[in-house]
Amino acid sequence: MCYPNRGARLKTNPGNFFEDFRLGQVIRHAVPRTATAGDVALYIGLTGARFALPSSETFARGLGFAHAPVDDMLVFHIVFGRTVADVSLNAVANLGYADCRFGVPVFPGDTLSARSTVIGLKENSNRETGVVYVRSTGENQRGETVLDFIRWVMVRKRDKSAPAPEPKVPELPAEVAASNFTIPAGLDLACYDTALAGSAHLFEDYVVGERIDHVDGMTLEESDHMTATRLYQNNARVHFNQHAEAKGRFGRRLIYGGHIISLARALSCNGLANAFRIAAIHGGRHVSPSFAGDTIYAWSEVIGKASLDAHPGLGALRLRTIATKDQPCTDFPAAAPDGKYPDSIVLDLDYSVLMPKRAAIAQD
Repeated sequence: MCYPNRGARLKTNPGNFFEDFRLGQVIRHAVPRTATAGDVALYIGLTGARFALPSSETFARGLGFAHAPVDDMLVFHIVFGRTVADVSLNAVANLGYADCRFGVPVFPGDTLSARSTVIGLKENSNRETGVVYVRSTGENQRGETVLDFIRWVMVRKRDKSAPAPEPKVPELPAEVAASNFTIPAGLDLACYDTALAGSAHLFEDYVVGERIDHVDGMTLEESDHMTATRLYQNNARVHFNQHAEAKGRFGRRLIYGGHIISLARALSCNGLANAFRIAAIHGGRHVSPSFAGDTIYAWSEVIGKASLDAHPGLGALRLRTIATKDQPCTDFPAAAPDGKYPDSIVLDLDYSVLMPKRAAIAQD
């Protein structure tokens, strides 16, 4: 006969429920994570990412980097993964992002840690869940910021009858100012090789309002998204535990929304190959869930352009990238005028990328 270990729950972490969070609470997350070349290779295998800067040591050195930096979205996922056990282990869904700033580049061998501050709380009307707003910061081993962002997540309550805190919904900035973009130290674009990057189109070639169908599609596999979330040490149950999720709303595991962002970014290389670095994510919505078997497509619209005083050879493109499932983007599907999205759209992301200007590149 088996007897339960009555002390086991005292040693395990059930995750925080909505009523466990407090405004102003600061959470220092376990476990620091050292980025490796193996992480980089596996990330390419899982997403198909193929931007030249994080792919090639020689390309990176030609731009003044000591090594090829870790892909920006891999940095995002590693930092995000630190926060899951404390913020979203009991999440129903991750709802959105704001004020996301990419900091100093990360290189293989750097160790990343994270902390979060609770900046907003609001119980939902069903009293079974609430929305938690946090600002999370990732740092390297030298204490330099590699990523800083706000996200909000719907979290289950442990006890429906537990009293709720006074609602506090933070004001979220509509954008990250271009003056707050981090330009990599020592960046030298004179030897930037558009042929090796895969496109001749530079900052001057894009116009506000232009739409780009990224053409390619990528089918989600159960093994891919589960390997990806394990790579990031994102242990949210909705991605892993089919036994539990079979009883849930969808009856199956959800694809981690960040994996959809990575696929959309990877697909965008076809049309934006010289967008070599993500500077900021201004906002984003996971519009609807994705599941294994869905095929992801993407298209982008240029919604803004900015020159950067900190580096006159660089420009910033502000992009809106829409990802769909099982629908090619030849007709640029988007939200209707009333704001309602078609069922095919899974992601709506507003972000800025850095791209060389033609004048900065040495001419043959």
